[in-house]
Amino acid sequence: MNAHPTGEEDFDLYALGALDGDEKLAFESHLAECRQCARKLAEARGRIAMLSLAAPRVEPSPAVKQRLMAQVRTESITRSVRNIADNARRNAISDALQKANGSFEDAAAMLGIDHEALLDLAQKYDLHPASTGPHKNPRANPFPGFLGRWRAAVLVPAFAALAIATAILWQQNRNLDRQLAALRATAAQQQQQLDDARHVADLIGSSDTVTVALAQQPGQPQGSAHVMYNTKMGMLMYDGEIAPAPAAKSYELWVIPTDGKPINAGVFNPVTGRADHWMMKMPPGVEPRMFAVTLEPQGGMPQPTGPMVLIGHA
Repeated sequence: MNAHPTGEEDFDLYALGALDGDEKLAFESHLAECRQCARKLAEARGRIAMLSLAAPRVEPSPAVKQRLMAQVRTESITRSVRNIADNARRNAISDALQKANGSFEDAAAMLGIDHEALLDLAQKYDLHPASTGPHKNPRANPFPGFLGRWRAAVLVPAFAALAIATAILWQQNRNLDRQLAALRATAAQQQQQLDDARHVADLIGSSDTVTVALAQQPGQPQGSAHVMYNTKMGMLMYDGEIAPAPAAKSYELWVIPTDGKPINAGVFNPVTGRADHWMMKMPPGVEPRMFAVTLEPQGGMPQPTGPMVLIGHA
């Protein structure tokens, strides 16, 4: 077997998650020992990240526009319903004042509302006894009893129908608000993913970025990982796969600088068959001496206390 038992296309296939089985194990075993191949893998990930950024922008689906237009129409209908209800209320008060010959007390009793409330409504609708009395109104009803009963028979069901329509429209507005909130959350998530892809591309494309392979230590859980670190940018990216931690334990990544205490770079609990990948911001100017993954109590520790599972020297 030669020093590089991998084809050039294997780097792209691994970055896409297309290698599996014995091929994947052999590839990862070689990466743990070969810094040159580790850099080639980083370059392959950069190419894939750039391809994702070059994808055409996806416009919102027609369903989004339809939902927005439906909300606009619903709000318009709601205003119309309120205007109809307002006019019906004004007509009812006007009729009551006519029947009571301008007496607010009698009109309030007919309508079943408080006298003061009727005064407020009459002022709101600009209704006065002088303008509602039969001798002052040119459109005075010559058959007040008959038409009054007819209006009551029409207005009471109309008010009930308007109340039902208002309740339905209110529920529709709530549903539309929830849908819009979900769409906004999806858009924010997609924007965050795009920002992360740009950060990955910047990190991979920088000549100051260092790639370090982390090797499994004897007697420790099986796994391998790589760390890309840029001191000037203060950015770190971890990518690796390791056996799940024992019960009540977590793995913790450390940046061990040339001067000072180890810096926590992330706590994680792997799942079998799934690689862990993340980026994080680090204090600019920190010069790493080595990187290590330790086994710690669940949730991690402020400083390393457990055995070193993976180690890589910068």
